Amino acid sequence: MEFLKVILPNVSKHPDYLGTAIVETLIMTVISALISFVLGLASGLILTVTKKDGILENRVVWNIFDKATSFFRSIPFIILLTGVMPLSRLLAGTAIGVKGAIVPLVFGCVPFFTRQVEAALAEIDGGLIEAAVSMGLSPADIIFRVYLKESVGNLARAATITLISLIGLTAMAGAVGAGGLGNYAIMYGHDRNQLDVTWLTIFVLVIAVNLIQLAGNKIARKNTH
Repeated sequence: MEFLKVILPNVSKHPDYLGTAIVETLIMTVISALISFVLGLASGLILTVTKKDGILENRVVWNIFDKATSFFRSIPFIILLTGVMPLSRLLAGTAIGVKGAIVPLVFGCVPFFTRQVEAALAEIDGGLIEAAVSMGLSPADIIFRVYLKESVGNLARAATITLISLIGLTAMAGAVGAGGLGNYAIMYGHDRNQLDVTWLTIFVLVIAVNLIQLAGNKIARKNTH
């Protein structure tokens, strides 16, 4: 403890602040990831099956999803944070704190994951799709038994990249009072010039990112054939 007080003097004065920040980041990341992964996977599938020569080709639906995805991806997240504040108040009851950050985090994450899913599904051999169609499989069967089953490894890599990106977004959300490690680093590390707070926050985030990357790589390797 004495050693920690020497190298982390400001952190050791209020260790509960760090604990609270970690918990808030976990809450934001887990909730936003679950919602974003479901919506992003669905959107990526829709873009894949409704594109030209897709199994459910529909240019109108494809154009709507494609343009919406491109639109939200083009908005810098720091601007998106303020742009969806009215919607955050409507859905979450607040535009600040952990609850208020969920909506912009989802809006920032879903388009990114949608493109990742679209790219992962595009790597499936077209011959497999043609064979499934010729065998008389329904579109639902093709989606679950071919697209999703054959792309588990690629989807795991896409989810890993997206989750790491989402952690970065949660840190950015802290700049506008969303809480979490980003808010902790800015409020205490930057504003009060407490460098030990800043460096410890960086260390915690680096550890989290590396653990996610290791887990994602393991899942991807196990499901790549």
